Amino acid sequence: MSQRSIFLLSSSRVHGHEFLEHAKEQLIDFLSKRNVKTVLFIPYAQKDHNKYTELVDKTLSPWGYQVEGLHTKPNPIQAVLQADAIFIGGGNTFVLLKALYDQNLIPIIRERVLQKGVPYVGSSAGTNVATRSIHTTNDMPVAFPPTYDALRLVPFNINPHYLDPDASTLHKGETRDERINEFIDYHQLPVLGLREGTALLVEGDKATLVGDRNAKLFLPNKLPIDFAPKADLSFLLNKS
Repeated sequence: MSQRSIFLLSSSRVHGHEFLEHAKEQLIDFLSKRNVKTVLFIPYAQKDHNKYTELVDKTLSPWGYQVEGLHTKPNPIQAVLQADAIFIGGGNTFVLLKALYDQNLIPIIRERVLQKGVPYVGSSAGTNVATRSIHTTNDMPVAFPPTYDALRLVPFNINPHYLDPDASTLHKGETRDERINEFIDYHQLPVLGLREGTALLVEGDKATLVGDRNAKLFLPNKLPIDFAPKADLSFLLNKS
């Protein structure tokens, strides 16, 4: 069994940067260490698969990586089985998960990443589906997957695009923290809030926060904890 190699971004866009530019150094390091030449991109989270794949290709090609869209492959399962690396982009998490189930890709991707060590990159919705379930997505349920259970490449949930409550706002309605804590009340599972510009790097049994901002960990029956960049979050991988 090979060690898992997973890079989970909060988002592919950060203010002041071009697409994926904020994570360029970390992504190149992640892929080059694993001798990746071709990236299999899964664009199912957005409606226009061609346009989305072209955007990723335009970004990664100058960095030295060939991009292939899974939607162009006559046999998606075979394409995943032959992939050097898998990248699932952002968009609508419900649409994405439904497509993965419709094409019977969940067990194949899971086996390739967890058993064969194929590198996995996720962004936003692609990060959501890498976790236990998509319960903690921010997206609207515009499609209906057969279950909220996801790839389970990591044994906890993530909330990408995490936003802190704004104490100065005149709006006193529900906050992101309240929604996450509601999930925890029912499921008793940890949720990692990834702020924009951050990502989680998983290498085997080691998980490290990367980026230039803190991440916020929500735990059952405890106050949330902030972790600084480069924090060791490996203990989360031991959760069942």
